[in-house]
Amino acid sequence: MNCIVIDDEKMARVIIKTLCNEIKDVNLVEEFSDAIEAIKYLNENKVDLIFLDIHMPAFSGVDFIKTLKDPPKVIFTTTDAKYAIEAFEFDFIVDYLLKPVELPRFKKAIQKAQKALAVAKKEKATPAPVIKNDFYVNIDRRLIKIDLPSIYLIEAKGDYINIKTEEKNYIVHSTLKKIEEKLPDSLFLKVHRSYIINVKHIIDIEDNSVLIKKDVIPVSRSNRPELMKRLDLL
Repeated sequence: MNCIVIDDEKMARVIIKTLCNEIKDVNLVEEFSDAIEAIKYLNENKVDLIFLDIHMPAFSGVDFIKTLKDPPKVIFTTTDAKYAIEAFEFDFIVDYLLKPVELPRFKKAIQKAQKALAVAKKEKATPAPVIKNDFYVNIDRRLIKIDLPSIYLIEAKGDYINIKTEEKNYIVHSTLKKIEEKLPDSLFLKVHRSYIINVKHIIDIEDNSVLIKKDVIPVSRSNRPELMKRLDLL
């Protein structure tokens, strides 16, 4: 893991360098006393991780990360804890270290960075699934195209299916099973024998139901674990 440190205090840079030397596979390739020089370096060089001070003259650490087009992972190092909430608004910030930084806490931050890099590498290597944005239903002998993301609820009513979208509803002579087979798993989930929902449209979740738009949809006990898993709540 190739790293750089950006800090206007020389002793702070020395401490980070010393800590990096204590951990295998962590290579501090360069150090900078101001953010402008670091930007020039990053325009020509790739790194995996930046140790970044927040308080620097003329150009703060927060200002610096806002200039990055393809940012590496970042660990903030600072004497001030009040910027922690703002820092974590950026998804590439992996940790926030308060000075003076000690080795046990530093090791935990490195582990977080390594995990984040591994996840990013896996996501980059795995091609995103191709999702069609529409599908067709037969209504009165006509094939009607419906935009998939606009569908928020599909309800079985006897021999018919009510497909609710953001623009209008469609009544289709079909079974819920046949409709379900046409839908991508990444968006839709059957939560009850009579209901399929678009998980992206969920507003609220209670014990045995979900709120979508103004519809309260029951969730069967057998389908609840899959819903929680889909929403990363398990």
